Parts: sequence; structure tokens; C-alpha cells
Amino acid sequence: MDFALDEEHRLLRAAVEEFAAREVAPRVRARDQEASFPAEEVVAAGRNGLLGLLVPEQYGGTAVGTLGAVIVYEEVARVSPSLSVILSVHNSLVCGALAGYGREDLKARLLPRLASGALLGAYALTESQAGSDAAAIQTRALAGPDGYRISGRKMFITSGAHAGLFVVFAVTDPAASTSRRISAFAVEADRPGVRVVRAEPKLGLRASEIVELEFDDVLVAPDHLLGDEGHGFGIAMSLLDGGRIGIGAQSVGIARGAFERALRYAGGRHQFGQPIGHFEAIQIKLADMATRISAGRLLVYRAAWLRDSGREHSLAASEAKLFASEGAVAVADAAVQIHGGYGYLEEFEVERYLRDARATTLYEGTSEIQRLVIARRLLADQN
Repeated sequence: MDFALDEEHRLLRAAVEEFAAREVAPRVRARDQEASFPAEEVVAAGRNGLLGLLVPEQYGGTAVGTLGAVIVYEEVARVSPSLSVILSVHNSLVCGALAGYGREDLKARLLPRLASGALLGAYALTESQAGSDAAAIQTRALAGPDGYRISGRKMFITSGAHAGLFVVFAVTDPAASTSRRISAFAVEADRPGVRVVRAEPKLGLRASEIVELEFDDVLVAPDHLLGDEGHGFGIAMSLLDGGRIGIGAQSVGIARGAFERALRYAGGRHQFGQPIGHFEAIQIKLADMATRISAGRLLVYRAAWLRDSGREHSLAASEAKLFASEGAVAVADAAVQIHGGYGYLEEFEVERYLRDARATTLYEGTSEIQRLVIARRLLADQN
């Protein structure tokens, strides 16, 4: 058993670290304060091969696999959690859907554009009354002689106002069982009837927009169906397993960003004639923070390795997402506490990491849902 990254992954991590410092870090605070979408940074990510992480090379992607992708998400989240979630949704949920379930002509037409950044992807599953209960979605896709006509509304859609392509889940057979009533579609944003209803202001991840979308009798060609009709729920769950591993990686990156600032502050801030890092109370916090980060990363890497190996990984993905996301909140909160009153000020940035960390326990399955998934799996193994 070897816990070290190979040379290829070490070089990838170093390249992304340099990219984040050069292309992303200079605008992070302004993006947060203005709640402005990082369009230039997304373009730069495309130039650097970070938008085709799960796209096969034959379609212009870099095909670094799940482990390579989570290395990217962590390094970017250490600097800009908002950009990291944009990359994660685009790569894991959209490119992953097209590469895994798209028909050949659709992949040949869309994947090169997704990998280059000519198209940004968004994932449209959640609805106002169907969040944790994804099977309860009401958006309909009616089959006809010219394709499918999609009608309904979707909530909390990351990158929704800037995306050029949506992976949309809709009911094709209301009378079927849960596992057969939903289908998945690739829908271009410029199709007639696609409309952004509104953007939602939020606590953190302010540079990563979430919007409500409306699909009003949107005609989708038959070849834009992903997988087989009625298989959408299974596709969504499989993609979310990968997405949860990505959220775990983002969480580790957020925790690292907050921890590094707290560590520097503890070494440079003097009280009672010595650095505050010399006080045992601060040392205990730093030790716990570092341990949470290391443990979270190992869980994420293990889940990524299982997925890349084609092994069962749903349990590992939920464990990684649960532990790393709650760890990110705890680490960021401790970073604020170590800074004292300065931690509450925007200038010292740790308050931003705390705001950004909070979302990781909510999206792509709340902590409660992760615990439910884990417990059900453990109990099923007893039978």
C-alpha cells in the first residue's frame, strides 16, 4: 500500500498551485465582495486544461481521472472555493454525464467544446420541492415525433446564468417506479424556452452563482437523451457519487486555505510578550485542524481511487464528503477564533473561508443525507 502520489499527480498539483496563484488569487477578494462571476478565471482554466479533466483525450480532454480531478479541486479551493465548485460541477457532473452516457455524435460535438471552455456546463436536478428527495422532481419531458418537450423549473443551479449546456433531469413516465420514471438530457442554453428566472444572493461562494431556471416547452432532439429513457435516476445517483468526492476535495482545500492563514497568524501575532502560537490553547487548535485536513484528504483520495478502479464507492464517497465538509467548517471556525477579533474582518480572509465552507455540508447531499446513505449501507451489509 503506497500513500504517495506518483510523479504525474505531483506535477499536476504543482501546475494547478501555480495557476491558482497567478490567474485566480489576485481577484478572489474582489469577486467575493462584488459577487461577480469569475469569467476570466474560467477562460484561463480552459486554457490550462482544467475544464476537460474527465473528458477522453480523443475529444480534447486531459483525462486525468477522478484522483487527478480532486487534486485540481483541492488546490483551486485553497485559493478560490467559488471557482473550485464551478470546475467540479462542470467536470464531474456535466462532462462526466456526456462522456459516460452520451451518444457518440453528441460526444463528438459537445465534449471538445466543454473541454476547451467554449461551453460551460451546469447540472439541473434540484427543484423547489425536490432537494434531498431527487426522485420527487416534477419537470416533465413529453416524447413526440420530433423529440422531447421539457417543461418545469429547477433550483440552485450552479453557473446557470453563464452555462451553455445543461444536464437536465425530467420525468418521462410518471406511472413508472422511482428507478424508471426519470430520464436525463443534454440541453443547450440557447434553446427557445430556456430562461434564467433569477439569481439567488447567498452567504458564501458568492462568485459562484446559483440561479432558478425555467424550461418552457423546450424541444430537445432524441439524440440528446443521455443513456436510455427511464434510466435518469440511476445516472443522477452515479454522477452524484463522483460529485460528492469532488465536494470532499473542495472541503479539504477550503480547510487548507483557512488553516494556512491561521498558522501564519499564530506565528506572527504577539500577546503577553510572545507569539500566540506558543500558547497551548492555540497549539491544540492547530493540531486538531491539521489532523482533520489530513484525514479528510485520505478519505477523498480513497474514494477517488475506488471510483477510478471501477469498484463500489458510494459508501466511500459519502464518508469522504461528510467528514471533509464538516471538517472544513470546523477548521474555518477555528481559524476565525485563532485570529480573535481580526478573524471577523474581511481583510484577514478567514471569515470568507468560514462562509464558503458552510455550503459544503449542504449541496450534493446534506450531511444528514450522507449519514443516511452510510447507515443504510452498513445495515444492509448485516443482512
